Amino acid sequence: MSALEVRDLTVEYAAARGKPFRAVDSLSFSLDAGRTLALVGESGSGKSSVLRALSRLVRPAAGSILLDGREQVRAREYRRAVQMVFQDPFASLNPSHTVDHHLRRPLLATGRARRGEQADEAVAELLRQVNLTPAADVARKRPHELSGGQRQRVAIARALAPEPSVLLADEPVSMLDVSIRLEILNLLDRLKRDRRLALLYVTHDLATARHFSADIMVMYRGQVVERGPSDQVILDPRHPYTRLLAAAAPSTAATREQIREARRVRQAARARRDAERREIVVGDGCRFRPRCPFAMDVCAQRPPEVPVPAPSGGDGGHRALCWLYAEGAPAAPEAPATEAAGTAASRAGDGDRGGAPA
Repeated sequence: MSALEVRDLTVEYAAARGKPFRAVDSLSFSLDAGRTLALVGESGSGKSSVLRALSRLVRPAAGSILLDGREQVRAREYRRAVQMVFQDPFASLNPSHTVDHHLRRPLLATGRARRGEQADEAVAELLRQVNLTPAADVARKRPHELSGGQRQRVAIARALAPEPSVLLADEPVSMLDVSIRLEILNLLDRLKRDRRLALLYVTHDLATARHFSADIMVMYRGQVVERGPSDQVILDPRHPYTRLLAAAAPSTAATREQIREARRVRQAARARRDAERREIVVGDGCRFRPRCPFAMDVCAQRPPEVPVPAPSGGDGGHRALCWLYAEGAPAAPEAPATEAAGTAASRAGDGDRGGAPA
């Protein structure tokens, strides 16, 4: 049984005129204990709206969220089990309170510790688990006395205080210096294993998504367009949008010519997008159609989510929301040379996992 299961989740926001804006459209997935699922996509794809719905900051327009197989869960129990690590550690901690206050309060509010020595020891243990020592000295400090990495460790410790089963990480390292991002991601990975947490890692960084997650979902305009094992999705992307993301991703192993070619791909894709958006009305069809180099007439219809054969054969869980892989679909036109070259450059520059992701 999954720790958290999402079925046909839809999130809408009121618009000034006309129909509500649909930020998430019929999204389904599950989070399993001890595993990390990465949700990737560019800004505006709907990633934050998914988190807001899962953390009950917004009410979904449709769909259901099941905690340990149960849909009807009291708000207090749900919020104790599902905790969130916010993107900005500078804004998520109250500057007027000490670290001790930030950690003690959720311990007492959820009944995980009693006032006095029990709470003191629980605060110290939380700080030790996130590698903030000596715990007594750190507990007395206020957020402005800590570095960005230390603040994020405090935020992680605060999320762990209620002993959750699900952790939602909203780009937890994007506001930190490059030199400490890997430390924070390794910390989250260790805590996930030690505590058997179900972790949803939201990011726009394909390198860290591949390195730290077992599975990846690629999101575009409220829909998951590709999902599957992380290595398959990143090293062998099938949906045209995922290919463009991979081509645009920087790589420490890429040559200067590959980097220049990837830049040309982005410029060509932007030009195609601007030109085709003026000509194509998406309607109920594929939402990526105005930017897709493989666009066909059938793309005017809503595409199915179809399995993509694994390299070793069989169904490895790799799926794409695309007519290119639907049985009986017409042959796709040739992609522009810049897109094909950029995808090849991305794959050549990716290689193995290489060094630490930025």
